[in-house]
Amino acid sequence: MTWAPERISSLQLSRSTPLQLLRSLGSGPRGLVESDAETRLVRYGENVLPARRVPSLPIIFLRSLRDPFTAVLASLALVSTLVAAWATASVIAVLVVVSCALRAAGEHRADRSSSGLRELVASTATVVRRTTDEAVPVSREVPVEEVVPGDVVRLAPGDLVPADLRLLRSTGLTMHQAALTGESAPVPKYPVDEPAPGTTGAAPAGARAHGRDEQGSRQESARTLDDQDFGRPEVCFQGCSVASGSGTGVVIATGADTRFARADRLPGHDRRTTAFDRSVYGISWILIRFMLLTPPLVLMANAALRGRGLETLPFAVAVAVGLTPEMLPVIVTTTLARGAAALARDHRVIVKRLPALHDLGAVDVVCLDKTGTLTQDRPVLECALDTSGTPDDSVLHWAAVNSLWTVRLAELPSADALDEALLDAAEERFAEGLDALEYDAVAALPFDPVRRLSTAVVATPHRLGRHTLVVKGAVEDVLERCRLTDDEGARAAALAGRLAAEGLRVLAVALAERPASTRPFTARDEHGLTLKGFVGLRDATADTAAAALAGLADRGIEVKVLTGDHPGTAGRACRDLGLEPGRVVTAASFDALDDTELGELAASSTVFARCSPAHKARLVRVLRERGHITGFVGDGVNDLPALRASDVGICPPEAVDVARETADVVLAARDLTSLDHAIAEGRAGGAGIAGYLRITLSSNLGNVIAMLTAGLLLPFLPMLPSQVLVQNLCFDAAQLAFAYERPRAAALRRPLTLRPREVLASVTGFGVINAAADLATFAVLVWAVRDTRAQPAFHAGWFTENLLTQALVMVLLRTGRGGGIPTTAGVLALTGLLLPLTPVGPLIGMAALPPAYYPLLALVLALYAAALHWGTRRARRTDTP
Repeated sequence: MTWAPERISSLQLSRSTPLQLLRSLGSGPRGLVESDAETRLVRYGENVLPARRVPSLPIIFLRSLRDPFTAVLASLALVSTLVAAWATASVIAVLVVVSCALRAAGEHRADRSSSGLRELVASTATVVRRTTDEAVPVSREVPVEEVVPGDVVRLAPGDLVPADLRLLRSTGLTMHQAALTGESAPVPKYPVDEPAPGTTGAAPAGARAHGRDEQGSRQESARTLDDQDFGRPEVCFQGCSVASGSGTGVVIATGADTRFARADRLPGHDRRTTAFDRSVYGISWILIRFMLLTPPLVLMANAALRGRGLETLPFAVAVAVGLTPEMLPVIVTTTLARGAAALARDHRVIVKRLPALHDLGAVDVVCLDKTGTLTQDRPVLECALDTSGTPDDSVLHWAAVNSLWTVRLAELPSADALDEALLDAAEERFAEGLDALEYDAVAALPFDPVRRLSTAVVATPHRLGRHTLVVKGAVEDVLERCRLTDDEGARAAALAGRLAAEGLRVLAVALAERPASTRPFTARDEHGLTLKGFVGLRDATADTAAAALAGLADRGIEVKVLTGDHPGTAGRACRDLGLEPGRVVTAASFDALDDTELGELAASSTVFARCSPAHKARLVRVLRERGHITGFVGDGVNDLPALRASDVGICPPEAVDVARETADVVLAARDLTSLDHAIAEGRAGGAGIAGYLRITLSSNLGNVIAMLTAGLLLPFLPMLPSQVLVQNLCFDAAQLAFAYERPRAAALRRPLTLRPREVLASVTGFGVINAAADLATFAVLVWAVRDTRAQPAFHAGWFTENLLTQALVMVLLRTGRGGGIPTTAGVLALTGLLLPLTPVGPLIGMAALPPAYYPLLALVLALYAAALHWGTRRARRTDTP
């Protein structure tokens, strides 16, 4: 049969018998000939993941123009150009360019940093190849990108699987598949002669690794793709790593054809609108409607009441610009870019998408997996009990004897994680350390996934001619080899079940004494055993997890644990960390619920076990639909749907390549401490943006209301377009201080969300107060100037009052500290007082004011400040929960 990979999928190949598979691939147990491998490499390409290009600066700059508010500013600049308001057009254009440049620079820097985190799945691979057809095959290291379909690859402990493989032979091989499935425990892998057509991905019952409880603690295989092949014991997937044992397999897929690469091309998981989009963009679109309505209203009102025509168009455009918080893109970008830079510099957290930093500050629910985040994926001893449930160190002693001599005599490359945990516990508990385990060892039968137990044979102490079999393994398999009555068996099984229900991995330990024999010991000797007791192991919790969870709770953030683990295991880990799991919900129990019912269940529950990738994504989605801002922490291919469904996708630096590409934030370490720093920085940025919006919009709205009213009462325009422009320039320059303001501690204790209706309600209240102050100033000017034809003096008076009220707003309505805001406001106030008296004043149509104006202005400002203070205190009382 001619080999044609483009016509034969890796699944079809892997469902063949080993002989059929090798023939289909044009390969054999002796490996490929070097010339054949070179031909295949040229024809089918290197074994690398599809490259992801970092967008160039110009591309990111152009994307920034899609921001609706930036687009409106650009439109206002165009309108200003059409009415020959060159200065206004120039200022707006500069603001647009600066904003887009800052955003592009920040996101390009994050993209490059994230690109630097990309790592090849493996650097080299051990392949079996021949120089000619007749030559002796030899094993040699080749760069992983040179591995081709048909290559015979050898695996050893610690190796990363370089491509998708079908196993030909193995010895005690177990594999970490967490990158693809999220399973915390190693999965046994072994060859099979003929896979069943209906394979569903669940390993046979006899293939479960020892150390997992009999309640089914083996996690369900991931369903990221359209099948469940990750659970097939004879297939090893690229991106997995060897936990123990060794194996030899033939490559069935490389590069873009591997499961690892194909997972990133899953349809239907596009990111949705985020919290930043809903908040800042929501406010922007409301303002856009006002701006679009303002010029026509000004034109029609002046034409109807004052008989003015198109000569008021520049003023109408200036009023629209005056209503606009034109510094919003600059302030938002500068604030978020400074926060992202501080996180990268101080905590090595990379924010790939600047708005994601704001979303982090708004997060009120964090969803995460247990493995690698709350736990270390490393078991530790919890208890050693005899058959009555009483603590008994001798049970640990014999379990450790089994572990030590199984590793040594079976010449296993390395100890299993469970064996390492038992040996560490014995070293710590027994005064003699591992010396207490030294016996005259005779033989060892290592663990295999069919027997689900291991046996060490040692000389019986002080009894010549007698050997002791020390057996350790899965409870049900050890019990069926023990001499137990029905009642004794039931009591032992019940004790093991209680331990498993507490979230422990349970191993049974049994002994048997045999006459010394010269024949080799075999599995047939593992019978007639005496049950010694049980050892229970739990996942070691992460060192910083408990403190990090407490910190998230202090910040008002709920934690939801979405895991593929057994319910008891997940619940136990949460309790050990001080997170009360309540009733652990299994995925099977909510499959039949609709989204509304599931949303209620998700809101009231903390731990969800037995979750597939689809379950995780659905839980995140229904939480978002209930109004929560969600962050999801994931590191594997199985987490991609949930990462994309969340408001903020978060991953640790050790995450697989596609997960890092999908995530918005890459943490500094595989724990939640750096997440807490990122959330605090996001809330600080959100508080600064919210403060800027409230202050700026309040002032702008009041000024616009007053100008429109005065424009209808006066025989001339209340301010010339050039004066509006200068006033806006002064206020805009002062507002840059908000990007450097730090919020007070209270602002960091709860999620901060910019809700358009709440922001605009606050703005309207303070805007009315500002408009009242402006109109009071209008009355003062009418009295002080007396001659309403004295336009320059009237313009100067209103210009001064506007800048002074804006300075007061900056100081009295600010919610943070620092940033030099009082100093900046003082400079703004001085500018308003002195500019009309300088030579610049007459150039823009202003004249000196009569002395009587200033005491009356001071009175208006004092009343205005008192009203602002009262409104601020009332708003704070309303916001207090």
